[in-house]
Amino acid sequence: MLKIGDIQIKNQVVLAPMAGVCNAAFRLTVKEFGAGLVCAEMVSDKAILYKNAKTMGMLYIDEQEKPLSLQIFGGEKETLVEAAKFVDKNTTADIIDINMGCPVPKITKCDAGAKWLLDPNKIYEMVAAVADAVDKPVTVKMRMGWDENHIYAIENARAVERAGGKAVALHGRTRVQMYEGHANWDIIKEVKQAVSIPVIGNGDVQTPQDAKRMLDETGVDGVMIGRAALGNPWMIYQTVKYLETGELMPEPSVREKIDVCILHLDRLIALKGESVAVREMRKHAAWYLKGIPGNAKVRNGINECNTRNDLVVLLTYLIELVEANEENKIQVG
Repeated sequence: MLKIGDIQIKNQVVLAPMAGVCNAAFRLTVKEFGAGLVCAEMVSDKAILYKNAKTMGMLYIDEQEKPLSLQIFGGEKETLVEAAKFVDKNTTADIIDINMGCPVPKITKCDAGAKWLLDPNKIYEMVAAVADAVDKPVTVKMRMGWDENHIYAIENARAVERAGGKAVALHGRTRVQMYEGHANWDIIKEVKQAVSIPVIGNGDVQTPQDAKRMLDETGVDGVMIGRAALGNPWMIYQTVKYLETGELMPEPSVREKIDVCILHLDRLIALKGESVAVREMRKHAAWYLKGIPGNAKVRNGINECNTRNDLVVLLTYLIELVEANEENKIQVG
């Protein structure tokens, strides 16, 4: 089993901290499908210190999600430490994670996120300062390097370990790659062999078989799943079951997909209010509908939805459409 500091995690499957996605509504839904650990979307250290209202909302944790890792980012030691201390004392998060992987320019321009990858000494200094200041275990999520000419994954992971970090999640892409190309699992294996703290592998885990292959080929302690779980929490359940038993669980029915989509919607409404939640749910609904026959007929309509009722009517219509088509096929057959 995966253990981070004194936090025992029931399996090796971890939900990645995806910005703009991993709020409590999504995390709880994924948790119910069996994820051992869920990670919250990254939060700015300065926004925490300014007590920004939206940011304070992002710190909300449902006790049913736990264990949970809450991720912060920043480029200056003083504000990062103060934000970590706030999270340590004022939230029920189990783990404090530091973002060293975000590739977007507005983050790296602030000397945060993936910018750290260029300087193992800064990594040591920053992680040590945070680890010394808090009681919760401190972990790091990072990429393998800035670009092909600056891959310091081993040095960076060793710096995290020396500084008192309790685990490293490593995405096998560079900052320059963003989310394109293939993830390099060889570097993940090298990092696992270079440190004694747990290493969680991330990148190109699209199926339960991919998760098993990553564990077998790299020796990592856990697998982190991100984009493959969007609109598809069944992927998490299937992966947990496959790793435990070798059995591939069946795909959900269209009705099951829509039911979970509506459950997710209702949780988001409870979290953010109907107006904000419905707008935010449009992208999630499109992910849930991926692969459903005839979904193009309702996807455009989803982008016009402004109320829960609008969205539920469209989703229910899709179920009826698919089930009617299946009935017709049976009769013709």
